[in-house]
Amino acid sequence: MTTLGRSKTIRFLAFGMLIFTANSCSQKRSAVPEQTATTNAEQIAKTYGLDSFGQIEAIRYTWNAQFTGVNLSHSWVWEPKTNKVSYEGKDKDGKPVKVSYLRSELSSQRDTVKNEVDPAFVNDNYWLLFPFHAYWDRSATVTDQGTKQLPVGNGSAELVAVKYPSEGGYTPGDTWDLYVGKDNRVEQFVYHRGGPKKPSTVVATWEGYKKAGPLLISTDHLGTADGNPLRIFISDLSVKLTGSENWINAQ
Repeated sequence: MTTLGRSKTIRFLAFGMLIFTANSCSQKRSAVPEQTATTNAEQIAKTYGLDSFGQIEAIRYTWNAQFTGVNLSHSWVWEPKTNKVSYEGKDKDGKPVKVSYLRSELSSQRDTVKNEVDPAFVNDNYWLLFPFHAYWDRSATVTDQGTKQLPVGNGSAELVAVKYPSEGGYTPGDTWDLYVGKDNRVEQFVYHRGGPKKPSTVVATWEGYKKAGPLLISTDHLGTADGNPLRIFISDLSVKLTGSENWINAQ
């Protein structure tokens, strides 16, 4: 299996709106990525179902964004063992797109898939599964910075910073600050872009937690992007386990 290794952060243009995407697809890993990150990242990932991820045959979900009056939806089926992606949504011109492809054969796909669909897939998958990516991504440095005040509202949580390398990619040096509760669930996060492109800062809550088979998923993120209201939410979430043809709906 090829997981979504990450070495660069780009922005994906759709309907003139900037969507935030962590993107790199070249690193190859086994079905259950080897344990290379810090204990903090491992503990968090385990809370979200890391030990059971090898049971996942497919994940089906719709990623939705509401930002400055624009509504976007991307519907996906991802089969992590083969890295097959099926997409249904619209291209940057608003035309319907429905496509399936293997990410290992991305170079042979048409430009719409290479330049629009796949960057959107990586973006949406990071929103869906970032606790796993923080653990899987070999290039990331994960540090525990102690108990800090939450960026939104009252209260405090453990700040776990996930920082990417300062060289390479479109915007090197990106940092994702995870505010983690005592139950090892992410409560809020702050994204700091390493380069000059916008948005430079995204602040969002992690709520609407649901179980999709063995996976724990935050399905609702409310916050701001450079001070502008933002909502990212996941709908129609379900998983299919190895050896079964039935989809298990998130609850």
